[in-house]
Amino acid sequence: MSHTLDADAVRAWCALALDALGRAREEIDAINVYPVADGDTGTNLYLTVESAARAVDGVFHGHATTDPVSPPAFPDTVRAMAHGALIGARGNSGTILAQLLRGMAEVLTADPGTSPGTDDAERLRRALRRAVESAYEGVARPVEGTVLTVAAAAADGAANAPGDAAAVARAAYESARTALAATPAQLEVLGRAGVVDAGGLGLVEVLGALTRALAGETAQQPSHDAAAPETPATRAWRAESCPADSGGGAEPSYEVIYLLEADDTAVARLRTRLDALGESLVVVGGDGLWNVHVHVDDAGAAVEAGVEAGRPYRIRITHFGAAQEERTRTRERSQRAVVAVVPGEGLAGLCTEAGATVVAPRPGQQPTGEELVEAIRRAHAREVVLLPNDAELRQTAAAAAEQARAEGVRVALIPTRSAVQGIAALAVHEPGRRFDEDVVAMTAAAGATRYAELAVAERQSWTMAGVCQAGDVLGLIDGDVAVIGAELAATAETVLDRMLAAGGEMVTLVLGADVPDAVADRLERHVRGGHLAVDTVVYRGGQQSAPLIVGVE
Repeated sequence: MSHTLDADAVRAWCALALDALGRAREEIDAINVYPVADGDTGTNLYLTVESAARAVDGVFHGHATTDPVSPPAFPDTVRAMAHGALIGARGNSGTILAQLLRGMAEVLTADPGTSPGTDDAERLRRALRRAVESAYEGVARPVEGTVLTVAAAAADGAANAPGDAAAVARAAYESARTALAATPAQLEVLGRAGVVDAGGLGLVEVLGALTRALAGETAQQPSHDAAAPETPATRAWRAESCPADSGGGAEPSYEVIYLLEADDTAVARLRTRLDALGESLVVVGGDGLWNVHVHVDDAGAAVEAGVEAGRPYRIRITHFGAAQEERTRTRERSQRAVVAVVPGEGLAGLCTEAGATVVAPRPGQQPTGEELVEAIRRAHAREVVLLPNDAELRQTAAAAAEQARAEGVRVALIPTRSAVQGIAALAVHEPGRRFDEDVVAMTAAAGATRYAELAVAERQSWTMAGVCQAGDVLGLIDGDVAVIGAELAATAETVLDRMLAAGGEMVTLVLGADVPDAVADRLERHVRGGHLAVDTVVYRGGQQSAPLIVGVE
Protein backbone atom coordinates (compact mmCIF):
# COMPACT_ATOMS: atom_id res chain seq x y z
CA MET A 1 0.00 0.00 0.00
CA SER A 2 1.46 3.35 -1.06
CA HIS A 3 2.28 5.91 1.59
CA THR A 4 1.50 9.61 1.41
CA LEU A 5 4.45 11.96 1.07
CA ASP A 6 4.19 13.23 4.65
CA ALA A 7 6.21 13.57 7.86
CA ASP A 8 5.95 9.86 8.67
CA ALA A 9 7.25 9.00 5.19
CA VAL A 10 10.26 11.30 5.67
CA ARG A 11 11.06 9.65 9.00
CA ALA A 12 10.71 6.18 7.48
CA TRP A 13 12.91 7.22 4.55
CA CYS A 14 15.70 8.37 6.87
CA ALA A 15 15.50 5.20 8.96
CA LEU A 16 15.47 2.92 5.91
CA ALA A 17 18.32 4.83 4.26
CA LEU A 18 20.41 4.58 7.41
CA ASP A 19 19.67 0.86 7.62
CA ALA A 20 20.57 0.33 3.95
CA LEU A 21 23.80 2.33 4.16
CA GLY A 22 24.73 0.48 7.34
CA ARG A 23 24.54 -2.81 5.45
CA ALA A 24 26.31 -1.47 2.35
CA ARG A 25 28.89 0.72 4.09
CA GLU A 26 31.83 -1.68 3.85
CA GLU A 27 31.06 -2.49 0.20
CA ILE A 28 30.94 1.20 -0.68
CA ASP A 29 34.14 1.93 1.23
CA ALA A 30 35.86 -0.90 -0.64
CA ILE A 31 35.11 0.50 -4.11
CA ASN A 32 35.96 4.12 -3.26
CA VAL A 33 38.58 5.00 -5.89
CA TYR A 34 37.40 8.46 -6.99
CA PRO A 35 38.16 11.29 -6.41
CA VAL A 36 40.62 9.86 -3.85
CA ALA A 37 41.01 6.19 -2.99
CA ASP A 38 40.66 6.78 0.74
CA GLY A 39 38.10 4.04 1.40
CA ASP A 40 35.56 6.05 3.40
CA THR A 41 32.70 7.02 1.07
CA GLY A 42 30.29 4.49 2.61
CA THR A 43 31.14 5.61 6.11
CA ASN A 44 30.78 9.28 5.18
CA LEU A 45 27.37 8.73 3.59
CA TYR A 46 26.22 6.74 6.60
CA LEU A 47 27.27 9.52 9.00
CA THR A 48 25.58 12.14 6.82
CA VAL A 49 22.28 10.27 6.80
CA GLU A 50 22.62 9.48 10.50
CA SER A 51 22.77 13.23 11.20
CA ALA A 52 19.68 13.78 9.03
CA ALA A 53 17.80 10.98 10.78
CA ARG A 54 18.64 12.35 14.21
CA ALA A 55 17.38 15.79 13.23
CA VAL A 56 14.09 14.31 12.01
CA ASP A 57 13.71 12.25 15.19
CA GLY A 58 14.32 15.43 17.16
CA VAL A 59 11.38 17.13 15.45
CA PHE A 60 9.13 14.16 16.24
CA HIS A 61 10.24 14.04 19.88
CA GLY A 62 9.77 17.77 20.34
CA HIS A 63 6.33 17.70 18.74
CA ALA A 64 5.25 14.77 20.92
CA THR A 65 5.59 16.89 24.05
CA THR A 66 2.82 19.23 22.86
CA ASP A 67 0.76 16.94 20.62
CA PRO A 68 1.41 13.21 21.13
CA VAL A 69 -1.43 12.17 18.80
CA SER A 70 -0.56 13.71 15.44
CA PRO A 71 2.79 13.81 13.61
CA PRO A 72 4.72 17.07 13.15
CA ALA A 73 4.20 19.28 10.12
CA PHE A 74 5.65 17.92 6.89
CA PRO A 75 7.67 21.07 6.06
CA ASP A 76 9.28 21.04 9.51
CA THR A 77 10.34 17.42 9.04
CA VAL A 78 11.77 17.99 5.56
CA ARG A 79 13.70 21.08 6.69
CA ALA A 80 15.12 19.12 9.63
CA MET A 81 16.26 16.33 7.32
CA ALA A 82 18.05 18.76 5.00
CA HIS A 83 19.57 20.78 7.84
CA GLY A 84 20.72 17.67 9.68
CA ALA A 85 22.42 16.36 6.55
CA LEU A 86 24.08 19.73 5.95
CA ILE A 87 25.62 20.09 9.40
CA GLY A 88 26.63 16.43 9.54
CA ALA A 89 27.87 16.01 5.96
CA ARG A 90 31.14 14.11 5.62
CA GLY A 91 33.38 13.80 2.60
CA ASN A 92 32.75 14.65 -1.03
CA SER A 93 29.75 12.37 -1.55
CA GLY A 94 28.17 13.18 1.82
CA THR A 95 28.34 16.89 1.04
CA ILE A 96 26.73 16.35 -2.37
CA LEU A 97 24.02 14.18 -0.81
CA ALA A 98 23.29 16.96 1.68
CA GLN A 99 22.82 19.40 -1.20
CA LEU A 100 20.55 16.95 -3.02
CA LEU A 101 18.35 16.77 0.08
CA ARG A 102 18.42 20.55 0.41
CA GLY A 103 17.30 20.93 -3.19
CA MET A 104 14.43 18.53 -2.59
CA ALA A 105 13.47 20.45 0.54
CA GLU A 106 13.21 23.70 -1.43
CA VAL A 107 10.37 22.21 -3.46
CA LEU A 108 8.74 20.02 -0.83
CA THR A 109 8.47 22.84 1.73
CA ALA A 110 7.16 25.42 -0.70
CA ASP A 111 3.73 26.86 0.10
CA PRO A 112 1.18 24.55 -1.60
CA GLY A 113 -0.76 27.68 -2.48
CA THR A 114 1.93 28.64 -4.98
CA SER A 115 1.29 25.45 -6.95
CA PRO A 116 -2.45 24.79 -6.94
CA GLY A 117 -3.41 21.24 -7.82
CA THR A 118 0.06 19.88 -7.44
CA ASP A 119 -0.07 16.31 -6.11
CA ASP A 120 2.58 14.26 -4.32
CA ALA A 121 3.85 12.66 -7.50
CA GLU A 122 4.41 15.97 -9.26
CA ARG A 123 6.00 17.50 -6.17
CA LEU A 124 8.44 14.59 -6.01
CA ARG A 125 9.29 14.92 -9.73
CA ARG A 126 10.06 18.61 -9.29
CA ALA A 127 11.93 17.99 -6.04
CA LEU A 128 14.26 15.46 -7.67
CA ARG A 129 14.91 17.84 -10.57
CA ARG A 130 15.69 20.72 -8.23
CA ALA A 131 17.95 18.44 -6.20
CA VAL A 132 20.12 17.77 -9.25
CA GLU A 133 20.23 21.43 -10.24
CA SER A 134 21.36 22.48 -6.77
CA ALA A 135 23.98 19.72 -6.57
CA TYR A 136 25.55 20.78 -9.87
CA GLU A 137 25.53 24.37 -8.62
CA GLY A 138 27.43 23.32 -5.50
CA VAL A 139 30.20 21.38 -7.27
CA ALA A 140 32.92 23.58 -8.75
CA ARG A 141 33.96 21.17 -11.52
CA PRO A 142 31.28 18.51 -12.11
CA VAL A 143 32.54 15.16 -13.43
CA GLU A 144 30.30 12.65 -15.20
CA GLY A 145 30.33 9.03 -14.12
CA THR A 146 29.89 10.06 -10.49
CA VAL A 147 27.03 10.51 -8.03
CA LEU A 148 25.96 13.59 -10.02
CA THR A 149 25.35 11.45 -13.09
CA VAL A 150 23.33 8.96 -11.08
CA ALA A 151 21.27 11.76 -9.52
CA ALA A 152 20.56 13.29 -12.93
CA ALA A 153 19.40 9.92 -14.27
CA ALA A 154 17.09 9.53 -11.29
CA ALA A 155 15.48 12.91 -11.99
CA ASP A 156 15.11 12.05 -15.68
CA GLY A 157 13.44 8.74 -14.81
CA ALA A 158 11.06 10.45 -12.42
CA ALA A 159 10.14 13.16 -14.92
CA ASN A 160 8.56 10.67 -17.33
CA ALA A 161 7.01 8.33 -14.76
CA PRO A 162 3.23 8.06 -14.49
CA GLY A 163 1.39 7.14 -11.32
CA ASP A 164 1.59 8.15 -7.67
CA ALA A 165 4.61 9.24 -5.63
CA ALA A 166 5.62 5.64 -4.93
CA ALA A 167 5.69 4.91 -8.68
CA VAL A 168 7.73 8.06 -9.33
CA ALA A 169 10.24 7.06 -6.65
CA ARG A 170 10.47 3.57 -8.14
CA ALA A 171 11.16 5.00 -11.61
CA ALA A 172 13.85 7.29 -10.22
CA TYR A 173 15.45 4.39 -8.39
CA GLU A 174 15.46 2.12 -11.46
CA SER A 175 16.96 4.86 -13.63
CA ALA A 176 19.64 5.47 -11.01
CA ARG A 177 20.52 1.76 -10.96
CA THR A 178 20.92 1.74 -14.72
CA ALA A 179 23.08 4.87 -14.63
CA LEU A 180 25.22 3.41 -11.84
CA ALA A 181 26.01 0.32 -13.90
CA ALA A 182 27.25 2.57 -16.71
CA THR A 183 29.66 4.64 -14.60
CA PRO A 184 32.76 2.46 -15.25
CA ALA A 185 32.46 3.31 -18.94
CA GLN A 186 32.19 7.04 -18.21
CA LEU A 187 35.07 7.49 -15.77
CA GLU A 188 38.40 5.89 -16.64
CA VAL A 189 39.54 5.29 -13.08
CA LEU A 190 36.39 3.27 -12.38
CA GLY A 191 36.86 1.24 -15.53
CA ARG A 192 40.46 0.38 -14.61
CA ALA A 193 39.42 -0.74 -11.13
CA GLY A 194 36.39 -2.66 -12.38
CA VAL A 195 33.99 -0.94 -10.01
CA VAL A 196 31.03 1.42 -10.13
CA ASP A 197 31.11 4.86 -8.53
CA ALA A 198 31.00 4.58 -4.74
CA GLY A 199 28.98 7.76 -4.20
CA GLY A 200 26.56 6.70 -6.91
CA LEU A 201 26.04 3.37 -5.20
CA GLY A 202 25.30 5.17 -1.96
CA LEU A 203 22.71 7.35 -3.70
CA VAL A 204 21.09 4.25 -5.17
CA GLU A 205 20.72 2.89 -1.64
CA VAL A 206 19.13 6.17 -0.51
CA LEU A 207 16.70 6.20 -3.43
CA GLY A 208 15.86 2.56 -2.79
CA ALA A 209 15.01 3.54 0.77
CA LEU A 210 12.72 6.31 -0.52
CA THR A 211 10.98 3.80 -2.75
CA ARG A 212 10.38 1.44 0.15
CA ALA A 213 9.24 4.24 2.48
CA LEU A 214 6.60 5.37 -0.02
CA ALA A 215 5.57 1.73 -0.45
CA GLY A 216 4.77 1.67 3.27
CA GLU A 217 7.80 -0.22 4.60
CA THR A 218 9.65 0.62 7.79
CA ALA A 219 13.17 -0.01 9.04
CA GLN A 220 11.87 -3.11 10.81
CA GLN A 221 10.89 -4.60 7.45
CA PRO A 222 14.21 -4.80 5.58
CA SER A 223 14.04 -5.54 1.91
CA HIS A 224 16.78 -6.69 -0.41
CA ASP A 225 15.03 -5.21 -3.41
CA ALA A 226 17.25 -2.15 -3.21
CA ALA A 227 20.41 -4.08 -4.00
CA ALA A 228 22.57 -2.56 -6.67
CA PRO A 229 22.42 -4.08 -10.17
CA GLU A 230 24.35 -7.32 -10.53
CA THR A 231 26.87 -6.50 -13.23
CA PRO A 232 30.54 -7.39 -13.78
CA ALA A 233 31.39 -4.02 -12.23
CA THR A 234 29.40 -4.58 -9.05
CA ARG A 235 30.64 -8.15 -8.70
CA ALA A 236 34.15 -6.69 -8.47
CA TRP A 237 33.47 -4.85 -5.20
CA ARG A 238 36.44 -5.97 -3.15
CA ALA A 239 38.98 -3.88 -1.32
CA GLU A 240 41.86 -5.63 -3.03
CA SER A 241 40.56 -4.48 -6.41
CA CYS A 242 41.01 -0.81 -5.50
CA PRO A 243 44.17 0.79 -6.87
CA ALA A 244 46.44 2.76 -4.60
CA ASP A 245 45.58 5.98 -6.42
CA SER A 246 43.05 7.32 -8.87
CA GLY A 247 45.47 7.23 -11.75
CA GLY A 248 45.56 10.94 -12.42
CA GLY A 249 48.97 11.88 -11.10
CA ALA A 250 49.78 13.50 -7.76
CA GLU A 251 46.74 13.97 -5.56
CA PRO A 252 46.29 16.71 -2.94
CA SER A 253 47.46 15.74 0.53
CA TYR A 254 44.56 17.00 2.64
CA GLU A 255 40.79 16.96 2.79
CA VAL A 256 39.41 20.10 4.47
CA ILE A 257 35.80 20.34 5.61
CA TYR A 258 34.08 22.98 7.69
CA LEU A 259 30.75 24.62 8.33
CA LEU A 260 30.71 28.30 7.47
CA GLU A 261 28.47 31.17 8.49
CA ALA A 262 28.70 33.71 5.65
CA ASP A 263 26.59 35.66 3.18
CA ASP A 264 26.18 34.73 -0.48
CA THR A 265 28.62 37.34 -1.77
CA ALA A 266 31.43 36.15 0.48
CA VAL A 267 30.77 32.53 -0.49
CA ALA A 268 31.04 33.37 -4.19
CA ARG A 269 34.51 34.82 -3.56
CA LEU A 270 35.40 31.81 -1.41
CA ARG A 271 34.50 29.40 -4.21
CA THR A 272 36.86 31.22 -6.58
CA ARG A 273 39.72 31.19 -4.11
CA LEU A 274 39.33 27.53 -3.07
CA ASP A 275 38.98 26.43 -6.69
CA ALA A 276 42.43 27.91 -7.32
CA LEU A 277 43.87 26.21 -4.23
CA GLY A 278 42.76 22.65 -4.86
CA GLU A 279 40.17 20.30 -6.34
CA SER A 280 37.04 18.30 -5.52
CA LEU A 281 35.52 21.58 -4.33
CA VAL A 282 31.95 21.37 -3.10
CA VAL A 283 30.26 24.31 -1.36
CA VAL A 284 26.64 23.67 -0.45
CA GLY A 285 23.98 25.25 1.74
CA GLY A 286 22.39 28.67 1.86
CA ASP A 287 20.54 31.08 4.15
CA GLY A 288 23.81 31.99 5.83
CA LEU A 289 25.02 28.44 6.60
CA TRP A 290 27.31 26.49 4.26
CA ASN A 291 29.23 23.24 4.21
CA VAL A 292 32.62 23.58 2.53
CA HIS A 293 34.62 20.61 1.22
CA VAL A 294 37.90 20.74 -0.73
CA HIS A 295 41.07 18.68 -1.37
CA VAL A 296 44.23 20.79 -1.08
CA ASP A 297 47.94 20.65 -0.36
CA ASP A 298 47.79 23.75 1.82
CA ALA A 299 45.14 23.07 4.48
CA GLY A 300 45.95 26.27 6.34
CA ALA A 301 45.21 28.41 3.30
CA ALA A 302 41.85 26.68 2.83
CA VAL A 303 40.88 27.47 6.42
CA GLU A 304 42.16 31.05 6.14
CA ALA A 305 39.96 31.53 3.10
CA GLY A 306 37.00 30.48 5.23
CA VAL A 307 37.98 32.95 7.96
CA GLU A 308 38.05 35.76 5.41
CA ALA A 309 34.61 34.75 4.12
CA GLY A 310 32.88 34.42 7.48
CA ARG A 311 32.98 32.21 10.58
CA PRO A 312 34.19 28.65 9.95
CA TYR A 313 33.66 26.01 12.64
CA ARG A 314 33.60 22.23 13.02
CA ILE A 315 36.81 22.25 11.00
CA ARG A 316 38.06 18.78 10.00
CA ILE A 317 41.43 18.36 8.29
CA THR A 318 42.38 14.86 7.15
CA HIS A 319 45.72 13.81 5.71
CA PHE A 320 44.78 11.14 3.18
CA GLY A 321 47.82 8.93 3.69
CA ALA A 322 47.76 9.25 7.47
CA ALA A 323 44.04 8.55 7.60
CA GLN A 324 44.41 5.34 5.63
CA GLU A 325 47.32 4.23 7.80
CA GLU A 326 45.34 5.02 10.95
CA ARG A 327 42.34 2.99 9.74
CA THR A 328 44.63 0.06 9.03
CA ARG A 329 46.38 0.33 12.40
CA THR A 330 43.05 0.63 14.21
CA ARG A 331 41.70 -2.49 12.55
CA GLU A 332 44.90 -4.35 13.34
CA ARG A 333 45.29 -3.27 16.97
CA SER A 334 41.65 -3.13 18.13
CA GLN A 335 41.48 -6.23 20.29
CA ARG A 336 38.31 -5.66 22.30
CA ALA A 337 35.25 -3.45 22.28
CA VAL A 338 31.98 -3.07 24.16
CA VAL A 339 28.68 -2.64 22.31
CA ALA A 340 25.84 -1.31 24.46
CA VAL A 341 22.17 -0.60 23.80
CA VAL A 342 21.22 2.53 25.76
CA PRO A 343 18.10 4.72 25.69
CA GLY A 344 18.51 8.50 25.64
CA GLU A 345 21.21 10.85 24.41
CA GLY A 346 22.62 11.43 27.88
CA LEU A 347 23.31 7.76 28.51
CA ALA A 348 24.58 7.34 24.97
CA GLY A 349 27.11 10.11 25.53
CA LEU A 350 28.16 8.65 28.87
CA CYS A 351 28.78 5.20 27.40
CA THR A 352 30.53 6.62 24.35
CA GLU A 353 32.92 8.55 26.59
CA ALA A 354 33.61 5.28 28.41
CA GLY A 355 34.69 3.74 25.09
CA ALA A 356 31.58 1.79 24.13
CA THR A 357 30.01 1.58 20.69
CA VAL A 358 26.43 2.66 21.31
CA VAL A 359 23.15 1.52 19.78
CA ALA A 360 20.42 4.06 20.54
CA PRO A 361 16.94 2.56 20.00
CA ARG A 362 14.22 4.73 18.53
CA PRO A 363 11.46 5.64 21.05
CA GLY A 364 8.98 2.81 21.38
CA GLN A 365 11.02 0.50 19.15
CA GLN A 366 13.59 -2.18 19.84
CA PRO A 367 16.76 -2.27 17.75
CA THR A 368 16.81 -5.06 15.20
CA GLY A 369 19.32 -7.88 15.12
CA GLU A 370 20.87 -6.35 12.01
CA GLU A 371 21.40 -3.05 13.84
CA LEU A 372 23.21 -4.92 16.61
CA VAL A 373 25.34 -6.82 14.10
CA GLU A 374 26.17 -3.56 12.32
CA ALA A 375 27.25 -2.02 15.64
CA ILE A 376 29.52 -5.01 16.27
CA ARG A 377 31.05 -4.57 12.82
CA ARG A 378 31.45 -0.84 13.42
CA ALA A 379 33.41 -1.57 16.59
CA HIS A 380 36.18 -3.14 14.43
CA ALA A 381 37.37 -5.49 17.17
CA ARG A 382 38.33 -9.15 17.39
CA GLU A 383 36.52 -9.48 20.72
CA VAL A 384 33.23 -7.80 21.62
CA VAL A 385 31.23 -7.67 24.84
CA LEU A 386 27.55 -7.11 24.03
CA LEU A 387 25.30 -5.40 26.60
CA PRO A 388 21.61 -5.47 25.50
CA ASN A 389 20.44 -3.68 28.69
CA ASP A 390 16.86 -4.88 28.16
CA ALA A 391 15.33 -8.24 29.07
CA GLU A 392 13.19 -8.19 25.92
CA LEU A 393 16.31 -7.91 23.74
CA ARG A 394 17.84 -11.16 25.00
CA GLN A 395 16.86 -13.33 22.03
CA THR A 396 17.60 -10.62 19.45
CA ALA A 397 21.02 -9.99 21.00
CA ALA A 398 21.78 -13.71 21.12
CA ALA A 399 20.99 -14.06 17.41
CA ALA A 400 23.14 -11.01 16.59
CA ALA A 401 26.02 -12.42 18.63
CA GLU A 402 25.77 -15.73 16.78
CA GLN A 403 25.84 -13.98 13.41
CA ALA A 404 28.88 -11.94 14.42
CA ARG A 405 30.63 -15.13 15.58
CA ALA A 406 30.00 -16.61 12.15
CA GLU A 407 31.83 -13.58 10.73
CA GLY A 408 34.88 -14.33 12.88
CA VAL A 409 34.28 -12.04 15.88
CA ARG A 410 34.51 -13.45 19.40
CA VAL A 411 31.37 -12.19 21.13
CA ALA A 412 30.34 -12.51 24.77
CA LEU A 413 26.72 -11.63 25.54
CA ILE A 414 26.17 -10.38 29.10
CA PRO A 415 22.38 -10.57 29.72
CA THR A 416 21.98 -7.11 31.24
CA ARG A 417 18.31 -6.25 31.72
CA SER A 418 18.60 -2.51 32.40
CA ALA A 419 20.81 0.41 31.44
CA VAL A 420 22.03 0.71 35.06
CA GLN A 421 23.35 -2.86 34.91
CA GLY A 422 25.15 -1.95 31.69
CA ILE A 423 26.68 1.11 33.34
CA ALA A 424 27.92 -1.05 36.23
CA ALA A 425 29.43 -3.57 33.82
CA LEU A 426 31.10 -0.86 31.75
CA ALA A 427 32.59 0.70 34.89
CA VAL A 428 34.72 -2.41 35.59
CA HIS A 429 35.62 -3.12 31.97
CA GLU A 430 39.39 -3.40 31.47
CA PRO A 431 40.56 -4.07 27.88
CA GLY A 432 44.00 -5.11 29.16
CA ARG A 433 42.63 -8.17 30.97
CA ARG A 434 42.18 -11.56 29.40
CA PHE A 435 38.83 -11.68 27.61
CA ASP A 436 37.28 -14.31 29.88
CA GLU A 437 38.38 -12.49 33.02
CA ASP A 438 36.97 -9.21 31.73
CA VAL A 439 33.63 -10.83 30.88
CA VAL A 440 33.42 -12.48 34.32
CA ALA A 441 34.13 -9.16 36.10
CA MET A 442 31.57 -7.30 33.98
CA THR A 443 28.96 -10.02 34.48
CA ALA A 444 29.51 -9.97 38.25
CA ALA A 445 29.13 -6.17 38.38
CA ALA A 446 25.92 -6.30 36.38
CA GLY A 447 24.54 -9.15 38.48
CA ALA A 448 25.25 -7.27 41.71
CA THR A 449 23.13 -4.33 40.52
CA ARG A 450 19.42 -4.48 41.27
CA TYR A 451 17.36 -2.31 38.98
CA ALA A 452 14.04 -0.52 39.07
CA GLU A 453 12.05 1.59 36.68
CA LEU A 454 9.36 4.19 37.27
CA ALA A 455 6.64 4.25 34.63
CA VAL A 456 3.20 5.78 34.16
CA ALA A 457 0.26 3.40 33.68
CA GLU A 458 -1.52 3.89 30.36
CA ARG A 459 -4.70 2.05 31.37
CA GLN A 460 -6.37 0.25 34.25
CA SER A 461 -4.83 -3.18 34.80
CA TRP A 462 -4.02 -5.85 37.34
CA THR A 463 -0.46 -5.96 38.66
CA MET A 464 1.44 -7.88 41.32
CA ALA A 465 0.96 -4.85 43.58
CA GLY A 466 -2.79 -4.58 42.97
CA VAL A 467 -5.03 -2.75 40.51
CA CYS A 468 -3.63 0.40 38.92
CA GLN A 469 -5.51 3.15 37.14
CA ALA A 470 -4.47 5.11 34.06
CA GLY A 471 -2.04 7.82 35.15
CA ASP A 472 -0.78 5.99 38.25
CA VAL A 473 2.98 5.88 38.78
CA LEU A 474 4.28 2.30 38.80
CA GLY A 475 7.48 1.24 40.51
CA LEU A 476 8.87 -1.89 38.85
CA ILE A 477 11.66 -3.65 40.76
CA ASP A 478 13.63 -6.21 38.76
CA GLY A 479 10.89 -6.15 36.13
CA ASP A 480 7.83 -6.64 38.37
CA VAL A 481 5.39 -3.97 39.60
CA ALA A 482 6.09 -3.58 43.32
CA VAL A 483 4.69 -0.12 44.11
CA ILE A 484 1.72 1.88 42.85
CA GLY A 485 1.68 5.60 43.65
CA ALA A 486 0.22 8.91 42.59
CA GLU A 487 3.40 11.00 42.28
CA LEU A 488 6.82 10.25 40.81
CA ALA A 489 9.17 11.34 43.61
CA ALA A 490 7.11 9.81 46.44
CA THR A 491 6.77 6.50 44.57
CA ALA A 492 10.50 6.50 43.84
CA GLU A 493 11.23 7.00 47.57
CA THR A 494 9.20 3.90 48.39
CA VAL A 495 10.99 1.95 45.67
CA LEU A 496 14.39 3.02 47.02
CA ASP A 497 13.46 2.02 50.58
CA ARG A 498 12.43 -1.43 49.44
CA MET A 499 15.55 -1.95 47.38
CA LEU A 500 17.91 -0.67 50.08
CA ALA A 501 16.25 -2.80 52.77
CA ALA A 502 18.40 -5.68 51.46
CA GLY A 503 21.53 -3.51 51.63
CA GLY A 504 23.43 -1.41 49.15
CA GLU A 505 26.39 0.89 48.76
CA MET A 506 25.59 2.93 45.66
CA VAL A 507 22.35 4.28 44.20
CA THR A 508 22.27 5.30 40.55
CA LEU A 509 19.46 7.59 39.34
CA VAL A 510 18.94 8.05 35.59
CA LEU A 511 16.52 10.90 34.87
CA GLY A 512 14.21 10.78 31.86
CA ALA A 513 13.85 13.53 29.29
CA ASP A 514 11.18 15.57 31.10
CA VAL A 515 12.05 14.93 34.76
CA PRO A 516 13.17 18.09 36.63
CA ASP A 517 16.39 18.15 38.63
CA ALA A 518 14.32 18.79 41.75
CA VAL A 519 13.23 15.15 41.71
CA ALA A 520 16.84 13.98 41.85
CA ASP A 521 17.62 16.46 44.63
CA ARG A 522 14.70 15.14 46.68
CA LEU A 523 15.71 11.51 46.20
CA GLU A 524 19.34 12.24 47.09
CA ARG A 525 18.20 13.87 50.34
CA HIS A 526 15.96 10.89 51.03
CA VAL A 527 18.83 8.43 50.62
CA ARG A 528 21.19 10.52 52.78
CA GLY A 529 18.59 10.87 55.52
CA GLY A 530 17.45 7.28 55.74
CA HIS A 531 20.33 5.13 54.55
CA LEU A 532 23.73 5.85 56.04
CA ALA A 533 26.92 5.21 54.03
CA VAL A 534 25.00 4.92 50.74
CA ASP A 535 26.32 7.11 47.93
CA THR A 536 24.15 8.49 45.13
CA VAL A 537 25.09 9.33 41.55
CA VAL A 538 22.72 11.07 39.13
CA TYR A 539 22.78 10.98 35.33
CA ARG A 540 20.63 13.03 32.98
CA GLY A 541 19.79 10.09 30.69
CA GLY A 542 17.28 11.82 28.41
CA GLN A 543 15.36 8.59 27.77
CA GLN A 544 11.73 8.77 26.65
CA SER A 545 10.94 5.21 27.72
CA ALA A 546 10.83 5.77 31.51
CA PRO A 547 10.82 8.90 33.70
CA LEU A 548 13.32 7.33 36.08
CA ILE A 549 15.65 4.33 36.12
CA VAL A 550 17.17 3.27 39.43
CA GLY A 551 20.13 1.02 40.18
CA VAL A 552 21.34 -0.24 43.56
CA GLU A 553 24.78 -1.82 43.85
